[in-house]
Amino acid sequence: QVQLVQSGGGLVQAGGSLRLSCAASGRIFSINAMAWYRQAPGKQRELVAQIISGASTNYADSVKGRFTISRDNAKNTVYLQMNSLKPEDTGVYYCEALGVHTISTMGSNYWGQGTQVTVSS
Repeated sequence: QVQLVQSGGGLVQAGGSLRLSCAASGRIFSINAMAWYRQAPGKQRELVAQIISGASTNYADSVKGRFTISRDNAKNTVYLQMNSLKPEDTGVYYCEALGVHTISTMGSNYWGQGTQVTVSS
């Protein structure tokens, strides 16, 4: 069974920084891509950043130049470094592992439990 465990997040003032981590555990052979999403109150979940196994990255326009996604393939862990945070970055952040190949599954997707990020003005 694959589990994604998130850490980081919390309360920070506008202009501050936070770092999120998401570690995938289980008998994993490979993960095609990992991504971060966020969901603000009353809004739909949106993609924040994605990183493919070859380290190609994509970002939402609203976070370009401020957020950096990275991954440690050996640890099956993805990170999101968030700088110059704004109140509109507030929300619950979720990580996703896409195309996970394990001893019993191929191409499945998994979600982390979510972590709250609150940016005060």
